Amino acid sequence: MPKNWPLAALLILLERIGRATRNPPRDVMLAEAGEQTGRGWAFGVNEALDQLGALIGPLAIAAILGWRQNYHLAFAVLAVPAAITLFLVFGACLIYPNAGRIEHKIESAAGGDYLPAFWWYLIAACLIAFGFADYSLVAFHFSKTQAAAPAWIPIFYAFAMGAGGLVSLILGKLFDRAGLIVLVPVTIFVAGYAPLAFYGSFAAALIGTLLWGAGLGAHESVMQAAVAEMVPQERLGSAYGLFGAAFGIAWFAGSAAMGAIYDFSIPAAVSLAILAQLFAIPPIVIAAHSVKVSAAKGRATH
Repeated sequence: MPKNWPLAALLILLERIGRATRNPPRDVMLAEAGEQTGRGWAFGVNEALDQLGALIGPLAIAAILGWRQNYHLAFAVLAVPAAITLFLVFGACLIYPNAGRIEHKIESAAGGDYLPAFWWYLIAACLIAFGFADYSLVAFHFSKTQAAAPAWIPIFYAFAMGAGGLVSLILGKLFDRAGLIVLVPVTIFVAGYAPLAFYGSFAAALIGTLLWGAGLGAHESVMQAAVAEMVPQERLGSAYGLFGAAFGIAWFAGSAAMGAIYDFSIPAAVSLAILAQLFAIPPIVIAAHSVKVSAAKGRATH
């Protein structure tokens, strides 16, 4: 085992902490901006651009490794888009100094409390996350079973990111038209990633990986946009923080459980992935109905 693995683990942990710190305020601003464009579309565009970078990044790394076979150079190149990102963030702060302090004009629901739909939706999100294996386990399976050659594993991941970006745009538009209920067929469809990825040959493994990417796109677009439909605006920041924490813990717990079960029984791990996501459908339906009823009452009072 490499001597620097603790440092690598620390850097990964810091990256995750940075992401967790950044996401709630970002999601609040996207939800605010989405009042004009449609929240599903706002989150969908954001995720599509994010996944575009996730598509180009691995392909660029693979190209550099194929050219020079130098990991130091490959990761050093990633400093370029990071520096550009910081430049754009500082520029946005100067041009739009009040972007994070948009006035809330919509009346609060239930005296500022979370609607019951939010709690049902949080249960559903945790179940979906629990059944959504981390790609590291999928990649390990590909390597172990040789369902895909080592060179194809990062390429599969890049394709998954591209699929996630495309799906996020489509689902964003559908969410703005139909609401939360669009997650029901998406959840059923995405649950198929597990048997395809863990049982299939090269072609089936690729399709399973694409479904996995589509699920990731849904998580970061529609699932985030829906939170703003269930929470008073003055509680939106804390709601996104709670949602992100619960989703992340459930994803970690599910991935750890599937990894432990995988060592003893691949069919059991696949069954866990499928069942956890399918069990999320009833609370999604309850949450969608609750949001619809609340919206109808709101229109009636006005």
